[in-house]
Amino acid sequence: MQTIPRVSIQEADFNVTDEVTALRAKDPRVGAVCSFVGTVRDRNAPTLATSCAALPPEGALTPWRGPATPESVLSMELEHYPGMTEKSIEAMIDEAFKRFDIYAVRVIHRVGVLQPMDQIVLVAVTSAHRGESFQACEFLIDYLKTQAPFWKKEQTPEGAHWVDARVSDDAALAKWGIATSNA
Repeated sequence: MQTIPRVSIQEADFNVTDEVTALRAKDPRVGAVCSFVGTVRDRNAPTLATSCAALPPEGALTPWRGPATPESVLSMELEHYPGMTEKSIEAMIDEAFKRFDIYAVRVIHRVGVLQPMDQIVLVAVTSAHRGESFQACEFLIDYLKTQAPFWKKEQTPEGAHWVDARVSDDAALAKWGIATSNA
């Protein structure tokens, strides 16, 4: 029943409400929608306890990005191979349909230069019951983190560097019976 594209790779931001509404539109079987939104974060940002003093003044008009440290992420640039990336994600979605009783899937992944707190990825899944949607959504994001052909470059005050794969991402995918070695 899905009429919207399952995969979109784009520079533009997305509206989660609009995407979920379109995904479940006109499908009376849908009893559950699970979605995951990933954002660009500064993994090296000071903790809340150490950064509260640096909060913006009341009524500030610019978004607060927090105090910069030498390792702070100032921006992230994402690259991909058009065509290959979509095909890879489509294969992931096909695998999710084999494993879970789901009705529709929507994956949006942004590319280009993004700032901390920007939305980077949406995975949304519909099904009759929440358990299937939750599992399929988690499976897809675990798969995306390790298998989708994206390259990420972080810009810090010290310069730019490519982001390496993490062992924890491989471990998350391994719980689904898929062994990889990206890290």
